Amino acid sequence: MTTIASAAVPPARSSMLGGLLRLLRVWSDALVTYWMRREAIKTLRQLDDRALRDIGLSRCHIETAVIGDIDYELVRIR
Repeated sequence: MTTIASAAVPPARSSMLGGLLRLLRVWSDALVTYWMRREAIKTLRQLDDRALRDIGLSRCHIETAVIGDIDYELVRIR
């Protein structure tokens, strides 16, 4: 009977480097997301109340709308 050897386990050093690269990517993605959200909030804050109302926002809901936590069923803008 013939035995087939399984693939060799990669060295721990390679695994640590891969983990570090993944961690750096997660951090960089989070930083870029943060910057983009801050820029969107800044842009929306520059609009007047009428323009915000036209797009369905009030000034107090800008940050939650950019983040995506706003519940449009509960918000009634008049």
